[in-house]
Amino acid sequence: MSHPTGYTRTQIRLHWIVVLLIALQYILHDTISEAWEAWLDGAEAGFDPLVAQHVLMGGLVAVLVVWRLALRVTHGAPPPPENEHPALKLAAHVTHWAIYALMLLLPVSGGVAWFGGVEAAAEAHEVMKTLLLLLIVLHVAAALVHQFIFKTNLMARMKRPVG
Repeated sequence: MSHPTGYTRTQIRLHWIVVLLIALQYILHDTISEAWEAWLDGAEAGFDPLVAQHVLMGGLVAVLVVWRLALRVTHGAPPPPENEHPALKLAAHVTHWAIYALMLLLPVSGGVAWFGGVEAAAEAHEVMKTLLLLLIVLHVAAALVHQFIFKTNLMARMKRPVG
């Protein structure tokens, strides 16, 4: 995997599109949660556009994440700042790959729960949803620390494409 100085325009756009889609998934999840609870209580799950939206956007996130990973393999990603402590580099590496894994596993677990009626998948989905939110908070906090405390201007890599 190569180490360019920044991300491509496509990588940056995909990052922000996925951010938006995931934010919407958290904001608009009440309807699918209510539909799931009703289904568990034996009610028929009628069509609801917000339930369909949650399912479709979850699938779209998975597709876009696969595309992001393909671009990461073919175009690489910029390395962490040179002077960063090795423990912080490791934490960033683990956090990024855990976020990618959760962005793929959440749609899978949600799909297995919704279409297969598997309660264990729904429970795993809930746990992973919380874990993803925690990792996103950590990711944003780290970016802000880099920007305003370490003054590495790391956030510029997600604003301006290279090449």
